[in-house]
Amino acid sequence: MWQYDLAVVLILIFVLATPAHWFHDQPNQASGNSTATSRQVLLLSSSDNKQVYQVDSRLLALPETIPVLQNQLHIALQKSLPKLQNGHFSITKIEAVRDEQGIVVAYRVEVHN
Repeated sequence: MWQYDLAVVLILIFVLATPAHWFHDQPNQASGNSTATSRQVLLLSSSDNKQVYQVDSRLLALPETIPVLQNQLHIALQKSLPKLQNGHFSITKIEAVRDEQGIVVAYRVEVHN
């Protein structure tokens, strides 16, 4: 039975002694970081007075109702995008973006100035 003990010890040594960079682990970026924010709010299309953004669902709390979601999206866009910081825009359309499992991962947001 000493072979099993040896195998366990070797596994423990491997797990504890292996450098993290061998597995290309990267720390999560803080949400306050401007590069992280720019990836969470993407401009999909733009015309004269209408823009469509995709807002990562992690920027928002789980919405109970559409007015709450619209208010949260308005605040998230206003905080994330310098040109919308004056708050003079309206959200005209919200569309959920889902992954393969059907989980909402982002929102496409149509904005009018």
